[in-house]
Amino acid sequence: MNIYALITPIVLILLIAEIIYSIAKNKGYYSFQDTMANLATGIGNQCINLGVAFFVYKFYGFLYQFAPYKFEAVWYNYVLLLILQDFVFYWFHRTGHSINIFWAAHMPHHSSEELNLSVGIRASFTQRLFQFAFFDWVFPLLGFSPEMVYSVAAVHLLIAYWHHTKVINKLGWVEKIFVTPAHHRVHHGVNTQYLDKNFSEVFILWDRIFGTHEEEKEEVCYGVTKPPGTWDPLLINIQFWKHLWDDMIAAPYFIDKIKVWFMPLGWRPRGVGDGNIPRIGYTLEEQTKFKSTQTPFTTYYLIFQLVIGLLITTFTINKKLDFITSDRILLCIALFVMIVSWSKLLEGKKHAIVIEIINLLFLYSCLFFVLYHSFSISLFSWQNALVAIISGISISWICFIKLKIKAKNQQV
Repeated sequence: MNIYALITPIVLILLIAEIIYSIAKNKGYYSFQDTMANLATGIGNQCINLGVAFFVYKFYGFLYQFAPYKFEAVWYNYVLLLILQDFVFYWFHRTGHSINIFWAAHMPHHSSEELNLSVGIRASFTQRLFQFAFFDWVFPLLGFSPEMVYSVAAVHLLIAYWHHTKVINKLGWVEKIFVTPAHHRVHHGVNTQYLDKNFSEVFILWDRIFGTHEEEKEEVCYGVTKPPGTWDPLLINIQFWKHLWDDMIAAPYFIDKIKVWFMPLGWRPRGVGDGNIPRIGYTLEEQTKFKSTQTPFTTYYLIFQLVIGLLITTFTINKKLDFITSDRILLCIALFVMIVSWSKLLEGKKHAIVIEIINLLFLYSCLFFVLYHSFSISLFSWQNALVAIISGISISWICFIKLKIKAKNQQV
């Protein structure tokens, strides 16, 4: 059973339901540009996770053979693994807020200045790899099979997903034992008292035991102390990596070039910048959210492209389809080009439409190639006809937008 195939529809249904609720009740929980950036980041994350899954099954399979005892795949062992995984995740998550290199792998998830279910999809490209490589490897050595570890990790993600909402208020006695949206809102806050609190994902008991629990009192201000100021998923993901790289290059002492990656947040090499920089929070009144002037007439076009992008992602990551590996990689590259191109439209960049046309030509050329190369589908098949129709609609639509913008500028 593919647990991810079961979870994906649940995630999408909850997301759509919250968007409808937010619009119907005029709550304003969703910003179009931020939501597009969140979902685009999620698409990139899914592509990266293909490689992570391969790593998990190969490396964990190697470790599993050394386990002195093998846990049977029955429900109570899955529950036991979930509890253990949540405990280990608490420390992984806490490390992600404490050490530079781990914060680089985690920060993109916190970079949204909103909180809604789409933020739950705004997953870092590298966090899952760090989790499986540095923390969860203990489970196959304890006797849990790679399949069990990967499946429970998916369930753990789903449990964490519903916490990213402002729709649900406090839940009384439940808050004493389990993590709730109120707890996780605090975790995403940059209010000074909320920084580095509530790391648990299932059981809030870990935070209560280890002194990192904080109640939600003051209204939460969401984001990071140094916002990325972009809708580009790649730039969002490399922002802190670049900061560490720049500090490493600038550090005059060799030892500091190594230390910068493994020191606590705020530490900087001798002779670089301002030395140790404490993390200082801020409130909603002090926050200036990132905004951009989107390329005109592109909202509905981008929604259409988002749907297409999600469908292509589902097609690309479907392990039941007999892909040639190089073709799967090619589609992942095309998806990355696609999501970066969206950000240019969202930010109203000068050549955004030209970039988008190039993106469309590359994307649909890749689809035609993969259908032929991996699946030997003929040029005149219904699959190629469908791809041709969608590509024709997309290219015609973006060219029409360009003409509308030109006409509008001439009237000014």
